[in-house]
Amino acid sequence: MARFFDEQQYAIVQAACARLIPTDQDPGATEGGVVDFIDGFLGAFATDPPLIWAGGPFSGRFGGDPRFASFHRLNARDELAWRTRIEGSQGIPERERLGPVVGLQERYRTGIATLGDDFAEVPDEEQDRRLKANEEFLELIHEHACEGMYGAPEYGGNRDLVGWNYIGFAGDVQPRGYTDEEVSQP
Repeated sequence: MARFFDEQQYAIVQAACARLIPTDQDPGATEGGVVDFIDGFLGAFATDPPLIWAGGPFSGRFGGDPRFASFHRLNARDELAWRTRIEGSQGIPERERLGPVVGLQERYRTGIATLGDDFAEVPDEEQDRRLKANEEFLELIHEHACEGMYGAPEYGGNRDLVGWNYIGFAGDVQPRGYTDEEVSQP
């Protein structure tokens, strides 16, 4: 269930992420649910509490109470900051204290539009050309694709821990911690 993207935007971002972290002998962005992470981040305020800070102190993967799936409520100052970052200032005076802000949602709308409605259907080489033609959006989506692939799965990406498995990262190991052997490995 998409929180921010419509069906076409979702397909375009999924195709773009698949070009950045392709599926080969190892899982890529598609298997990692990267577009779900990006969609959840951009639509963080579609839920209450917003999907900004996962709970804790433990995920439950290695014991302890699995609280990462419960998200914290934001205080007023944090909500203002995150809404401004994600949604932009939108002419709201308290969001424009330091001037107008173009939020991540608008940056994605603009970036998706520059890729074109047919982006998901064009050949790989054309997708690469279009991505490289908009360097600012390419940097933004690349950053978020990496976060979605290798971040905590509670935020919607790293589905089935494919990103962590690919890089040999056990993830959060609290309350167990790391053994001396694990810490000493090169």
